[in-house]
Amino acid sequence: MTILTVTPNPSLDRTYEIPALDRGAVLRAVADRVDPGGKGVNVSRAVSAAGRRTVAVLPLGGPEGALLSALLSEQGIEVAGVPVAGSTRVNISVAEPDGTLTKINAAGPELSGTEAEALLEAVRSGAAAHEVTWIACCGSLPRGLTSRWYAELVARAHHAGARIALDTSGPSLTAALREGPDVVKPNVEELSEAVGRPLATIGDAVKAAEDVRTAGAHTVLASLGADGQLLVDAEGTWFGSAPVDTVRSNVGAGDASLAGFLAAGGTGPQALASALAHGAAAVQLPGSQMPTPADLRPDRVSVTADVPFDRPLTDVP
Repeated sequence: MTILTVTPNPSLDRTYEIPALDRGAVLRAVADRVDPGGKGVNVSRAVSAAGRRTVAVLPLGGPEGALLSALLSEQGIEVAGVPVAGSTRVNISVAEPDGTLTKINAAGPELSGTEAEALLEAVRSGAAAHEVTWIACCGSLPRGLTSRWYAELVARAHHAGARIALDTSGPSLTAALREGPDVVKPNVEELSEAVGRPLATIGDAVKAAEDVRTAGAHTVLASLGADGQLLVDAEGTWFGSAPVDTVRSNVGAGDASLAGFLAAGGTGPQALASALAHGAAAVQLPGSQMPTPADLRPDRVSVTADVPFDRPLTDVP
C-alpha cells in the first residue's frame, strides 16, 4: 500500500523550545530542531514512521528546497520534487513549557502557470508509477495557484481511479467539494467556516459535517481539538476521544491523525480510532516529530456511535 501526498506549499519548520516568551528580550533556546514541514509532508512523515510506503509530491526551490528533500529522503520518503524558481519557505515555531506555541509562517514562493501544471503532472505520473491507495492533498495553496487548483487535482485523480483525501479550507475547499473528494479533514474552525455559522456543540459539528457531505464530500473526518474527533459518512456517525497527559507541541498533530486514518483503510470506526491514537501521540512529541508505532496508545482511545450531541465544544472558533 502506497500513500501519495501532495503539498503545494511545503516548508522547513524550525522549532525553538524556550522557558518563556518575553517580547523584546534576547531569548536562549533550551532545545531546537528542524523538520520537513507542510501538511502533506507531515502526512508522509507519519506514514513512513508507521513503516509504510509513501511518495511526497511537492515544489522545491533554492537551498531550502534541497535541504527539505534531503531530510525527507533520510526518513525513507520517496520525493517527487518539482523544481520551482522561488525558494522553499522557512517557518518558525516557539514552544513554551506549558504547551503554548507561537508560530510564524512565511508566505512561500509564487508559482508560475507552468510550475502549477508541472505539479499536477507530477501527481498524475506519481500515481501511475506506484500502486497508490490514497492521494492526500493537504495545506494552503501558494501564490500563483487559483482556488480551483485542488478541484482540478481531485477531478484528474478521480478520472485516473484514485481516492482523494483533502485537508484544506476556505475557497479551495468550497471549490473542491464540487468534485466529490472521498475524504475531507477540517478542524472545527474550518468546519464552521465551510458552513458559514458558529458551532457551539458536538451536535452542531455533526450537522455541519452532514452539510459538507451534502456539498460533495463522501466522508468528513472532523477534528474538534481537545474535544475529540467526528467521523461522518454514508454508513453513520461516530465520535471518538483520546486523553493526553501533556501537550508538548500540536504542530502536525492533525496531519498525523489523517495519516493514521488513511493507513487504517480510510473508512469506518477502526480508522477513526487509528486517527485518534496518532493525533494524541503526536501532540506529546517535540516540534513536528511524527509518532512511531511505539508511541501509540490505542488502549486509551474511545470510539462510539452514541454521539454526545448536546456536549458543548470547548475549542469554539
